[in-house]
Amino acid sequence: MSDIYYTIKGSGSSQYKEKMSRFLSFAIPVKTSDDAKALIKQYQNEYHDSRHVCWAYMIGADRMEWQLNDNGEPSGTAGKPILGQINSFNVTDVVVIVVRYFGGIKLGTSGLIAAYREAARLALEDAGIKEMHKMVRISVSFPYISSDGVMKVAKGEGVEILERNFDNLCHILIEFPEGMKEEVIGKISKVDGALVEEISD
Repeated sequence: MSDIYYTIKGSGSSQYKEKMSRFLSFAIPVKTSDDAKALIKQYQNEYHDSRHVCWAYMIGADRMEWQLNDNGEPSGTAGKPILGQINSFNVTDVVVIVVRYFGGIKLGTSGLIAAYREAARLALEDAGIKEMHKMVRISVSFPYISSDGVMKVAKGEGVEILERNFDNLCHILIEFPEGMKEEVIGKISKVDGALVEEISD
């Protein structure tokens, strides 16, 4: 299984008009569902004069945590097409918010779906896509005498040292792409006295 996933480079926004209705769309990077909900609340307050503030978000490298909301639009006409675009772009750790100012002309079910889909697409396009790697974090304890062997692995390509503490018993915290897990843990385990513990998020 690949350790690669995709998210947006930064915040993106766009404006889209359809039959006098104005759609303002925003794609924003988030790390947790709480972050996403806080942003949604912020936009609802900021655009309180609009007819609808619809949204969808996707969280986590495995893309398992998501939610959507039609915010008063007919069921399935807003949140679903917004989420559909998040899926089309294959991104995660993102919230997409679309604000609608009603222009007096009804768009109908298919018109609404198309408009929300396009608004979400434009914001995601503006945000840009970047490749990410699922990371593994491990804690290593080892006697000082074994520090050379452990540090040789810790200073290897793709490995980042997050914490280090050298005493009679030494400790480091390192992070690296999931695809390197077997190799890194295997090498460290061969060092005398080194104990490895995987840290979950």
